[in-house]
Amino acid sequence: MAAEPSTPGWADPSAVARVVITVVAVIGMLALIYVLRQPLGWLFLATFLAIAVSGPVAWFSKFMPRGAAIAITYLLLFLVPLALLLAIVPSLVHGVQALVDAAPGYAADTEHWVRDNAWLKGLEDDYQIISKVQERLEDLPSMMGDVAGWLGNLGLGLVNSGFALVNILLLSMFIVGGGPRWSHAMISRASPRHAERLERVLAGVGAAVGNYVMGALAQALVAAITTYIVLVILGVPFAVGLAAITFLLDLIPLVGATIAGVLVGVVTVFSGFPTDTIIWTIWAVVYQQIENNLIQPQIQRRAVSIEPIVVLISVLCGATLAGILGAVLAIPVAASLQIVLREWREMVAAARDVLPGAGDEDDPAPPDADGDAPASGAADGTTPAPA
Repeated sequence: MAAEPSTPGWADPSAVARVVITVVAVIGMLALIYVLRQPLGWLFLATFLAIAVSGPVAWFSKFMPRGAAIAITYLLLFLVPLALLLAIVPSLVHGVQALVDAAPGYAADTEHWVRDNAWLKGLEDDYQIISKVQERLEDLPSMMGDVAGWLGNLGLGLVNSGFALVNILLLSMFIVGGGPRWSHAMISRASPRHAERLERVLAGVGAAVGNYVMGALAQALVAAITTYIVLVILGVPFAVGLAAITFLLDLIPLVGATIAGVLVGVVTVFSGFPTDTIIWTIWAVVYQQIENNLIQPQIQRRAVSIEPIVVLISVLCGATLAGILGAVLAIPVAASLQIVLREWREMVAAARDVLPGAGDEDDPAPPDADGDAPASGAADGTTPAPA
């Protein structure tokens, strides 16, 4: 009796070798990605930036060559952060110096205020809280050396960040310059029935990212302008710098406006406590509600059509994975994934609609009631020859 052929299984050396090679390849790929995480992160940011500026580049290209449009767009992209730094840094330096100079006066005013209040005087007699705060305020001028060291470390960090920023800008410029050519080549290599869908995905992702960036900038600009108007009315110093800080922080989803409101509220404590602080607190709370329920939904509804729960989950996941940068990029990434998944579902549904009807003309006739296939001549009306 002939031996039955053995079926390949885990005992088969070739199967074991394939599994081992696959596991080793996956581990090696993950290790390579981890080692190259910094340049890969720069490439991801450059791609995001290139998609974000593709709209202004396309608009400038209507009036000038594409190379000049790219140069003007990136020049503006460089000048806007520079203008924000010029608005923030002098105000920050003057504010720190003013705080140091006024610290002894704040300590004296606090001491007189405590002496005039029986309840606070009792707390001071029991715990010496005000005395300790006064000692720290009086030591504030001597702490400027530590602040100088901290600013030096901050400057070194800014230099390193500047190097990364230059690389990201250069990468994004190359992507913007070659993006249309690369997209056309990718679409032309796809099959005819997939080319249109791929083109639609690329266009949808680009529109989602560009619209989100423009919407976020518009929302931050509204917050900065309203902050500046309120601070000017209250007479709070450094209104331009505080408005610029509000603009930058408002780009952070969900919590950016709150952080900016707290920082501006701290400044009002030293400029016009308690009146300015109370007015600003009321305004910050009211504006936060207006922004969350009116401004942001109207802007982002036109930019990216995703559910609020998806926005919240994506921001939380992005912040956990990559901090503030992850929170900023979470919404456009979620919108892009939504576009890709929608196209994939439509492709699967279209395939299911096509496959059941495919080959109906070539399919054999169904069996008869007894389960036997019909004779060969039954289909054309002829009687099969008797056996």
